[in-house]
Amino acid sequence: MVKLTIVGRVRDGLALAEGPRYLNQENENFSSFYKQQAEFILKEMSIGALSPPKMIIRADHHSFHYLMENGICFITLCDSSYPKKLAFHFLQDLKEEFHKFDNSLIDKITRPYSFVKFESIIGNIRKLYIDTRTQANLSKLNAKRRQDLDIVIEDMSQIVERRRNSEIYERMLMSSPEPVSSIWGSRRLEVIALKWTPITIFVFVAAVLIWASLVLSDTLVI
Repeated sequence: MVKLTIVGRVRDGLALAEGPRYLNQENENFSSFYKQQAEFILKEMSIGALSPPKMIIRADHHSFHYLMENGICFITLCDSSYPKKLAFHFLQDLKEEFHKFDNSLIDKITRPYSFVKFESIIGNIRKLYIDTRTQANLSKLNAKRRQDLDIVIEDMSQIVERRRNSEIYERMLMSSPEPVSSIWGSRRLEVIALKWTPITIFVFVAAVLIWASLVLSDTLVI
């Protein structure tokens, strides 16, 4: 079953719309946890940490499926047993409906989840994928699609670990002391020296040549 759906803008990681949630309605914290994970996936895309246009991310007994195209990402969470073909058909249908809207309207959105007019569309399309045994869904499952073989599969724990290691590395770079030049005692002074030393040498050599030419001319006159 499709349990959670989020549509977001890749360039800034902004969540634009959210479909109805059907994930353990009795436990709001549990539901919010998966929503935060979906937002985390969107943020990872915005910084280029997730680049495949299609991907399945396994999380406990569920799987996130996402489809990224034209700067927009469509993410849905399903039971791990839900057919991946139907999950991506669902995302494809969302994409086709979403791209009917004017791009200038999407670019003006600045607040998370403020594209409310698309939320009902998500809910309506989701209803078509509740029963996997309908004739339409069985036809989709039986259709051969070679592109399904190209879908990258990864665990959420791997993505989180990569982000954690990246943040640790960035903090180490920021906290490491500035290297000191053994000659000048300061990197800034070394840069200044490298910039002005050739000019100083050139001026000195030019002055010597001018002085030598003047001395030589005086000698010839005498």
